[in-house]
Parts: sequence; C-alpha cells; structure tokens
Amino acid sequence: MRKLLLLLFTVVTMMAPAQKYVGGDISMLPKYEDAGVVYKDKDGNTVQPLTFFKEQGLNAMRVRLFVDPSQDNDKAVCQDLDYVKTMGKRIKDAGLQFMLDFHYSDTWADPGKQWTPNAWKNLNDADLANKVYEYTKDCLQQLKDAGAEPDMIQTGNEISYGMLWGTQAAVGSNQTNRCYTSSSSANWNRFFNLLKKAGQACRETCPNAKIILHSERTPKPSVLTDFFDRMKNNAIDYDIIGLSYYPDHHGNLATLETALNTLEGKAYGKDIMIVETGYSYAWAIGTEFNYTATYPYTEEGQRRFTADLVTLLNQHSSVKGLFWWWPEDNGNKQVTNNWWNAALYDHNTGKPYAALYELKNFVGGSSSIGTVNHEPLTNNQTWYTLDGRRLAAKPSAKGLYIHNGIKIVIK
Repeated sequence: MRKLLLLLFTVVTMMAPAQKYVGGDISMLPKYEDAGVVYKDKDGNTVQPLTFFKEQGLNAMRVRLFVDPSQDNDKAVCQDLDYVKTMGKRIKDAGLQFMLDFHYSDTWADPGKQWTPNAWKNLNDADLANKVYEYTKDCLQQLKDAGAEPDMIQTGNEISYGMLWGTQAAVGSNQTNRCYTSSSSANWNRFFNLLKKAGQACRETCPNAKIILHSERTPKPSVLTDFFDRMKNNAIDYDIIGLSYYPDHHGNLATLETALNTLEGKAYGKDIMIVETGYSYAWAIGTEFNYTATYPYTEEGQRRFTADLVTLLNQHSSVKGLFWWWPEDNGNKQVTNNWWNAALYDHNTGKPYAALYELKNFVGGSSSIGTVNHEPLTNNQTWYTLDGRRLAAKPSAKGLYIHNGIKIVIK
C-alpha cells in the first residue's frame, strides 16, 4: 500500500501544472480610493479591493511606471516611482504577486508612441542605453527597499516596434528609431542594446523575477514571430512572451488561438501571458472588429467572453498568465479624463460585473483532474491530448485528456 501511495503521489506531482497567474492592471486603484469610490461585492457589501480580489481567486496584480508623469496632463498618467512603491507594497502585503510594467516614457508607451522621457532627450544611443540600465536598477532597488520587490517585470510596454524613439516634438512622424520587419539592422541593434541593459539591471537587482517582453501584434503572427525570432537570434534575455489581446482591436478568439499556436510552434521555450485584455459591458472600446453578434455589450456578454477566453487559454499549456486591464475603473468621480468601458465594475452601484468571477477559472481550470468511467460523451465537445493535439471526436481509449480546460482520466 505504501508503494502504491508513493506511486500515486509521484504521478500527481508530475502532472501538477506550473504556477499560473490571474489578475489585472490596477494602476489607478489609489486614485479611486482617494476620491471616495466604494467597492462592493455582488451582494452590496463594502469590501477592501485587494482582499476581495484575492478572495475571488486572483493572485497577481500589475502596475505601470512612468519616468516623470508630471509631464503629461492625462489624469491616468500619474504612476511615478513613489506611487508604485506604495502600491507595490500593498500588493505584496496582500499576498499577491506583483508585475511591474516599465513604460520608459513620461507618458503612455504603445505601438504608436514610444517617446523618450524629456530628461533623457539629449542622450546619444550609448548614453541612453546606460541610462536605461541605471534607471531600471535604481527603481528596482528602491522597490526592494520599500518591500515591493516585483515578481515579474516588463521591460517596456507594447514594444513591437522598439522603444525610446526620441521626443515627440523632435521626432513627430520620423521613422529614424522605429523597428519594422523591413527596417535596417541599425534600428534593431539600438533596440537590442536597450533591452539588454534593461534585462541586465533586472537580473542583477531582482534575480528571481521573470522578465516579460510585451507585444500587441496578436492578429499578425508573422510580425510576432519576426519579433521573437530577432530576440532569440540576438540573445535577448527574457522569460515570458507577453501579449495584448482586445477583441475590438485584434479580432475574434480564433485570431488569438492562431497567435498562440504559431508561437508554440516556434518552440521558443518561453511561457506566454496575456498581460492585457478587456471586453466592454456597454460601449465599444475600438472600431477594428465588432464581436457583438457573439458577445453583446452587456454584463452577460462580457461574462461569456471572459468564460470563453479562459476556456481557450486553459487549452494551451504554455499560457501561464491572464491580466485584465483597468478592472478597477469604478464610479463617476472624475478620477480620470474618461471612463474605461471594459472595466469590471458597475459605475452606478460599485458592484463587480459577473466577468470578474470568471477570471479565477484560469488558475483552477487546468489544475483539476476529473474522472470519467462510463458517462455518455457528446460528439460536439472539444477534447485534447496532453500534448495539445485536438481530437476529432470523443476519446475511445483509456488515458488522460483535456476537456473544457480540465484534465479528465477516462478509465
């Protein structure tokens, strides 16, 4: 019996999945709290947000960091180092993992704008790379000293086309420092040097943290693979492929699955995380794709999208993270310039939308093991082998399969 128990323990241990993380980018939470916004549970009871998030099965939170946000007039651009130290410590003290998102800019950094901080604008390429190293190292050390050491670090935000292009006033539409698949190697080499310096600072200061490279080119697998091929060929040190996926901008769930399958097929040896996602409860957040025939802009439509997204991600063993962007937007308090129409809170009641309660299934979905003996199985259900092969019909042989994101033993 002891040998049997030991064998069973060994098998279960071998089947145990790697740690998965689910949460959100809650960079504006302190501003809402300062404005008197009240957060409630679905029954209307007032809650402390971080405690409540953890009780709902969320285990990680993301916060962005700007170099000097005082240069921007957007109320949502306010996360300087002191702000992030305080917020990061709250996250860690709540028993949650902390993802830090370096923007390396005074304002929003995304594929259309990666502007160099004003204080760095006169640096040449070599000095700029050294500044990235010094700044990254200093920020991380101060976070550690404040009890807010990050567990995951994004060295740049949506950096598909490079970063630190120059100042907006000086560069405008100039393409000099931007990286494209057809651009000269000089642009890319400059970018690689910046990433290497950022990664070096991360490894030296927070050696246990995972480094994330973040792209939003989810609907363009060829651009994704070109980007990550270049990272591999130039020995860029990182651990996780981070993706943005917003249906209104990027397309349907099949588009996301194609991107995941393509990345997995390249065998980069990296985990994948969806570090930004969101879907509206009322109004469109983009104009590129309309998904309302499948998921209406309602609370239920948002919930169904979230549930189906979780089911899809749980069928990919490489996907280890899911983060909703700006879930905490709540209340008409003029905290920001605009509402975020894909938040997870009802602005009128302060109660969470149903989608928030679906997120926990990303962590739990692929970690449970069920058993099927002789229950009837329908042919219109999706089954996968453990190595990710989709089956054409219900499995007939005994073994371990994945069904609806759950490991099932068929005897």
